[in-house]
Amino acid sequence: MQFLVYIVTYPLLWLVSILPFPIFYALSDAIYVLVYHIIGYRKKTVRANLALALPNLSDRERLIIEKKFYHHLCDMFLEMTKTMTMSPEEMSKRFVVTNPELIKEYEAKGKSIMLLASHYASWEWLLTLNTKIAFQGIGVYKKIKNKYFDKLVRDIRSKYNTQLVVTRDTIPLISNNQRKGVLCMYGLASDQSPKITRVTHWDTFMGIEVPVHTGAEVLAKKYDLPILFAKIEKVKRGYYKATFIPLSNDPKSVPNFEITHQFIQEVEKQIYEAPEYYFWTHKRWKHKR
Repeated sequence: MQFLVYIVTYPLLWLVSILPFPIFYALSDAIYVLVYHIIGYRKKTVRANLALALPNLSDRERLIIEKKFYHHLCDMFLEMTKTMTMSPEEMSKRFVVTNPELIKEYEAKGKSIMLLASHYASWEWLLTLNTKIAFQGIGVYKKIKNKYFDKLVRDIRSKYNTQLVVTRDTIPLISNNQRKGVLCMYGLASDQSPKITRVTHWDTFMGIEVPVHTGAEVLAKKYDLPILFAKIEKVKRGYYKATFIPLSNDPKSVPNFEITHQFIQEVEKQIYEAPEYYFWTHKRWKHKR
């Protein structure tokens, strides 16, 4: 059954990916009507999240953000499909790194790098960074249950030579690379809610005390990796820019959980600047105290 769904869906995704951008985004607008107005995909979750995170806004203001978010959500997932056939030249125009020289400085030191990102704007296109760095780019991701779609997502995300690794294999991979002297940039999106059984630390996110992922900080300390934050901004429809912000050049010297706190604060800044580009469908505040 999984394979049947895949062979029916794949040609449709490919056809979408080759559409000219004006038609491509017109299709996204049509999907928005279906997803938001007809299906109402996770609308209750989005409204609950917005009410929790942005209580200072009126219902009308949050409703405007909600609709903008769904427009962006449809754009973003179609843009991931667009990656299947988009040329590297076109991608370079649409996803710009504002300070690539900072990465060159870290690479010159001959140490692998930990790169943190959030589920904001276009984290999918961040995987194209491998065309702009000398190190091997490695993205940590959660495996999809349908093995055929999992392979499709891995193929799309690795088009720009980014290597993907599932969460459970991250530590063995980093350990092996460190032992062999393989220099890499490890990318993690660490802003979502961890399993409550694995919680080691709580922090305040958007004014609410919640459990937070600390794995990136733990790995950076263990393997002495400088750690950066990738701030991604949506410039206009179909265009993004990323700016690298250092969190720590010497993570071992930083008190425990301080780097994680800095990361959470950077994510908050993004959300307050333009909340419609955050991934509100995820139940980020399902565990709180």
